[in-house]
Amino acid sequence: MGICDGRTVIITGAGGGLGRAYAQTFAAEGANVVVNDIRRQAAEAVVAEIVAAGGKALANDGDITSLAGAHAIVAAAIAAFGDVQVLVNNAGVLRDHMFLSLTEEDWDTVMRVHLRGHFCLANVLGNHWRAQKKAGAVVDARIINTTSGAGLQGSVGQSNYSAAKGGIAALTLVQAAELARYGITANCLAPAARTSMTEGAMPELVKKPAHGFDVWDPRNVASIVVWLGSVQSAHVTGRCFEAKGGELSVADGWRTGKINDKGMRWVPAELGPIVEKLLAEAVPAQKVWGT
Repeated sequence: MGICDGRTVIITGAGGGLGRAYAQTFAAEGANVVVNDIRRQAAEAVVAEIVAAGGKALANDGDITSLAGAHAIVAAAIAAFGDVQVLVNNAGVLRDHMFLSLTEEDWDTVMRVHLRGHFCLANVLGNHWRAQKKAGAVVDARIINTTSGAGLQGSVGQSNYSAAKGGIAALTLVQAAELARYGITANCLAPAARTSMTEGAMPELVKKPAHGFDVWDPRNVASIVVWLGSVQSAHVTGRCFEAKGGELSVADGWRTGKINDKGMRWVPAELGPIVEKLLAEAVPAQKVWGT
């Protein structure tokens, strides 16, 4: 018996790295897994691994960046497994440059895959689950989004990626607030693991050690993702988790700090000492990655 027995999960970008680890771990916990990846052969290879281990999985290379593609992915999942209870938005792409060197294509590609990719499947499934709820069914559904330390603190050379991942964190808050009435939770994760993206950006840091605990193994991060997709997590929504190795934490987002209220309009020239006082009393921001 696994904590996801009988549940069906769609995982995007599941042909390698973190997505592959999520797919394998969900399957090991009893879930039916839709392995979505634009690389069809990679998706099929992950499905073969899952089936060989006794699990159930379906390979899919549908387009996550269009509503038509999302409808087709969901239809395939329902045809194979009857329904869907969990969505893991994992697929991503990098187009790293310093901000002044970015092109429109660099910006739009990252926004399309991350933000539009997070929107389409969640919108289609959210409407599917809402219809079920309105028809009187019991809905226990999950949206699990992927943000990043770059989205939470910023990262030099990744302004497009940081903006997209920050947008995903904010999107998660709104989804959680709007969708709770339909039995849907929404949470996000900022993972740190060895993937094709991190191996390209920092190969020595994420290299597998010769001995001992492999901190950067993607399977370490998969544990919290699978728990969030299980029936055990129904009470948790609107939160952002950070995971790396054996480390797990809940990120503390933007919040209103101490207020200095004059009770009338400020004169611009008098604001200098007021701002300095507010900054001195505020919790310092975490440093931007790369500084």
